[in-house]
Amino acid sequence: MLRIAFYVISVIALAATGWMAQTDPSTWFGFVAIAFLVLVGLYDIFISPRNVLSNYPVIGHLRYIMEFISPEIRQYFLETDKSGRPYSRQQRELINARAQGKEGVHPFGTESDIDASGYKLALHSLAVRKVPDSAARIRIGGPQCKRPYDSSRLNISAMSFGALSSHAVMAMNLGASLGQFAQDTGEGGLTPYHLAHGGDLIWEIGSGYFGCRTPEGRFDDDGFREKACQDAVRMIEIKLSQGAKPSHGGVLPGPKVNAEIARIRGVPEGKDCISPAAHPEFDTPRGLLQFVQRLRDLSEGRPVGFKLCVGRKSEFLGICKAMLDTGITPDFITVDGAEGGTGAAPVEYSDRLGLTIDEGLSFVHNALVGCGLREKIRLIASGKIVDGYDMVQKVAIGADVCNVARPMMFAVGCIQAQRCHTNTCPTGVATQDRRRARAIKIHKRGEDVRRFHATTLHSFLDIVGSMGVAHPDELQAGHVFQRTADGSPRSYAEIYPPIARGSLTGQSVPALFAADWEAASADRF
Repeated sequence: MLRIAFYVISVIALAATGWMAQTDPSTWFGFVAIAFLVLVGLYDIFISPRNVLSNYPVIGHLRYIMEFISPEIRQYFLETDKSGRPYSRQQRELINARAQGKEGVHPFGTESDIDASGYKLALHSLAVRKVPDSAARIRIGGPQCKRPYDSSRLNISAMSFGALSSHAVMAMNLGASLGQFAQDTGEGGLTPYHLAHGGDLIWEIGSGYFGCRTPEGRFDDDGFREKACQDAVRMIEIKLSQGAKPSHGGVLPGPKVNAEIARIRGVPEGKDCISPAAHPEFDTPRGLLQFVQRLRDLSEGRPVGFKLCVGRKSEFLGICKAMLDTGITPDFITVDGAEGGTGAAPVEYSDRLGLTIDEGLSFVHNALVGCGLREKIRLIASGKIVDGYDMVQKVAIGADVCNVARPMMFAVGCIQAQRCHTNTCPTGVATQDRRRARAIKIHKRGEDVRRFHATTLHSFLDIVGSMGVAHPDELQAGHVFQRTADGSPRSYAEIYPPIARGSLTGQSVPALFAADWEAASADRF
């Protein structure tokens, strides 16, 4: 009946407007408009693959129009200060305020449900301590490192040129230079944009070896040595996996792979740039550590470490066993959380695979303590860190340093439109469209990045002192709490019980580690 009605109404409307147009030229516009709608309706009925349009020609398009703008409607009109995901409006506004030099304050008390399960808190002290400014930096470089790096406690996490625009990369690099902290290049290669303003760099080497790969996709020693020995490169990070898509490999969608990115990465233009899920250069824990040493030698003794999202615990314990067997230790380990990050990923991977940052970080810390290796290796937490308390909490459960990615994107103008994978980012942050990218004013946004870093670091040290702790290194899991389902707060020392130094190498392995330690091997993942 609907299709018959459409035919009848369209024919009557066309005939009527056509007849009227012969005597009144002003009605030609109506005739053309109705003719256009008739053509749209005919397309909907006979050609369109959408069921709704086939059954509801023309008016069915209203559904898809509303669906197209629904993310903006939710974000601007329906979202509360606390309900937004992955970052709430309150978190985004705090980051923006601190980046712009405004007060990051909130009136009239907390809006958080402080009785809810999962609510995080710390206990203050009446004996407030003054934490020295020097505590904002920490040396990274173990006994096998010849060129240790005095790192900020807060750095920019891995984001590649390609995923980000050139202007976004340069703004972050300028901020890192102004604030004397480090920028992780991401696995997309070391580019001129990362070198534009002299900021310290952590060069991330992924399984695709972009920027240091042979035509066959293997690791190129000479190409790596030439770039790694530049003064701006302070550390080398081997990416094993990332929280957004662990064991999946990185993906840069084809629309973003322009001629410049193809040249920098050494891949075909216009096609999806996919990193292998595993490294071609090694396939065992022992091989990983040999690769660590290989990169350390090629880079003239710079700190070398690796990044991973923790999955099977026995596999990380296998890496620990390989450290004990070979005597080779990384200078740092970056623990990424399964909460995901800036990378586009299959929904199942970002939602279901991997341990969260708190679970993974506390496990890695305990594993290194249990093997007697913790004092040789720095731990970097990378995942869902927004403010000073987040840093306190991560350091308390094992981190030495925190890396942030999405907050730095907010600082250069990101509005969480979540179009990062489409090349149509409305703010120019996550796109290779040069016209869009020009919206980022590099010097202004570089200063915003510096301010966000400085104010967040100041907040971190301020909270440490308010807890009665004189130095971040004195923070322990017992200093931070999380409310549980029964309503009582439990310390992280209760949630993730610590183990004694060397306990994994002794006669009595802690029960929580026993099965995984038994299954772990230095010769297989």
